Amino acid sequence: MPNANDDIQSTPPAPPAKEQLNAAQRRAVSELLRVSPVADELARRFEEAGFRLALVGGSVRDALLGRLGNDLDFTTDARPEDVLRIVRPWADAVWDVGIAFGTVGCQKKAYDGGETRSFQVEVTTYRSEAYDRTSRKPEVSYGDSVEEDLVRRDFTVNAMAVALPEKRFIDPHGGLEDLARRVLRTPGTPESSFSDDPLRMMRAARFAAQLDFTVADDVLAAMKAMAGRLGIVSAERVRDELNKLLLSPEPVKGIRLLVETGLAEQVLPEIPALRLERDEHHRHKDVYEHSLTVLEQAIDLEEDGPDLTLRLAALLHDIGKPRTRRFEPDGRVSFHHHEVVGAKMTKKRMSALKYSNEAVKDVSRLVELHLRFHGYGTGEWTDSAVRRYVRDAGPLLSRLHKLTRSDCTTRNKRKASALSRAYDGLEERIARLQEQEELDAIRPDLDGNEIMSILGVKPGPVVGNAYKHLLELRLEHGPMEHDEAVAALKEWWAAQN
Repeated sequence: MPNANDDIQSTPPAPPAKEQLNAAQRRAVSELLRVSPVADELARRFEEAGFRLALVGGSVRDALLGRLGNDLDFTTDARPEDVLRIVRPWADAVWDVGIAFGTVGCQKKAYDGGETRSFQVEVTTYRSEAYDRTSRKPEVSYGDSVEEDLVRRDFTVNAMAVALPEKRFIDPHGGLEDLARRVLRTPGTPESSFSDDPLRMMRAARFAAQLDFTVADDVLAAMKAMAGRLGIVSAERVRDELNKLLLSPEPVKGIRLLVETGLAEQVLPEIPALRLERDEHHRHKDVYEHSLTVLEQAIDLEEDGPDLTLRLAALLHDIGKPRTRRFEPDGRVSFHHHEVVGAKMTKKRMSALKYSNEAVKDVSRLVELHLRFHGYGTGEWTDSAVRRYVRDAGPLLSRLHKLTRSDCTTRNKRKASALSRAYDGLEERIARLQEQEELDAIRPDLDGNEIMSILGVKPGPVVGNAYKHLLELRLEHGPMEHDEAVAALKEWWAAQN
């Protein structure tokens, strides 16, 4: 079976499904042997207590794909209080924050070949869950068999289990074959599955992006028909699912699915709105396509793994354009101040999705600054303008570099090359100034205590105004000697009086 991250367009024809299944099963055995020190030991404890235990869901899927990590999901006929009684003497740490939904979590270190591994384990009682028409939280009822538990799962590729400790494979809905063919289907009807938990519609888009799967036609049709049902799901759950999609290897594939099905109207309505606009510099592309390209190019520039802040900023950087579009007398289309409007829209949308204050601040700031470089021209900025650019970006400077470079999607090679050279020049100037001045922490040459001492004033607005004046001088002229700074402060103070 091809690797989950391979590009389908470039891979040779897949081997017959039977060969793929055999390869997947061999990988699964290898992966399960790797986690046996934990899985088998835990299974024996449940067996001795008179209960059954099975590895389930995403853990089985990932084992079959050869990508099982140290997060293990189990299901059992034991009730949560019994699970707690079994795992507490065994685990290194136990938490029960999900116990209302039948889940007990724990951490366990295992020694394998002299190497210590730490496993995050979740054990969930067989259950079924469903939303009513207005609830934001599922109603949980417990079941008595693993087969009953599997039918409630979101997709067939997640509706497989391995009974432990005997390692008996359980696949009542053909998940193994769907996995081999990289297709997302639901164990029951899609309508029933999405009615039980509407977030599963977003999860389909996420798995398509994460595992490079195709969504079955009936599942896609149900997503389109039931997109509005996502409105009953809490903002926190929607946000978490969106983050997983954005951090996947191919987030653009997932975003296209959200837009195509209408789910984006419930999550990020600003994104489908971009399809209606034309970019003033690239009239062959609408802003929607441009934004997806910027996202892809930003991902290519990541250095230390997926960067959620950068990816959100790349996706949202132009959402202010629909509200600022103007048709000029000469036939051009303009979007004046769309970065300012977009920053406000970004802040509002991310706040509604319950992102942290820090995340909201960082992403909206990047959106606000993403056009600043275009005033640089071919290097006309003064050193003071470069200092202000660095100060305004602050700790986001590295991300701003990446976002600005990604925002060039022109097909005109000469123009693209000129923009790249200009930004190379800006980065070189920043580096030279940083060597001279510690640009990352620009401050006035006198601090607040010195200002109060020199002027003979107490804490208050005067100190703040003096500080701002000295900061402006610092940005405009660079570092000053102490005596120069004192003289400048006294001159400003005399002018105030």
